[in-house]
Amino acid sequence: MRKVRYEEMLPYEVVKAREEKPVAYLPIGGIEWHGEHNPLGLDTVKAHELCIRAAQKGGGLAMPPLFWGESRKSHLLEYNYNVDNKVTDKMHLKPFTDDDYMGGISPEEEQAFYEHLLTHIYYELKSLGFRVIFVLCGHYPLKEHAVKTAQQFMEKNQEIKIYAGIEADPVRDIYPNGGDHAGKWETSIMATLRPELVDVSVLGDDMSVKPIGVYGEDPRCDDLKEFGQKVTQDIINRMVEITDNMLKELGLL
Repeated sequence: MRKVRYEEMLPYEVVKAREEKPVAYLPIGGIEWHGEHNPLGLDTVKAHELCIRAAQKGGGLAMPPLFWGESRKSHLLEYNYNVDNKVTDKMHLKPFTDDDYMGGISPEEEQAFYEHLLTHIYYELKSLGFRVIFVLCGHYPLKEHAVKTAQQFMEKNQEIKIYAGIEADPVRDIYPNGGDHAGKWETSIMATLRPELVDVSVLGDDMSVKPIGVYGEDPRCDDLKEFGQKVTQDIINRMVEITDNMLKELGLL
């Protein structure tokens, strides 16, 4: 497969790819518990791998992923969904407090910081010659910030098109209930994109025991591989369609 990761490319390779399709895929996410069977960076790794494959399929470049900066208090499973301290116990950590993840900064200040960071990235991508930006929010709560900042940015930079959403958004017509937290949906995608990072067997065979911190259909299912392959390909295809349509709107395709 051809090179598409911006940070790994030589200048002439970037110029060639950008002139063919001035599309930047921007994966954003976080670091958060995703069950005992998935990597802690699932959200961001998932988004990055989808961006890489979309760029390989349809052109454009995959930008370095953003793991840090989102609100740790309002949208961190270890903080506000740590039922009976099961997650922190598994991680051999004490339950989190405001001091651990806020440090005196209010949630509103954290939100403003993150939105400023996203806006900074959009301007940087504009300065690097991109005209279309696809922001893939692997961590779903980030969509609110990505959509807000994208709209504000496009009002001031009408020569740039930005799409922002979670991986399920482009395929809602196929998967109306797409998206979960470490359940069948996310686990199947991760197992398709990076199978070496997933181990469903650690959850055991007793289906009456609910996996810790998993919200959605149980990933211990017979069709995990087949489902993951299909949904992943459908998402990638739609990502390419969306960026192509934005290029057409700009008269660049």
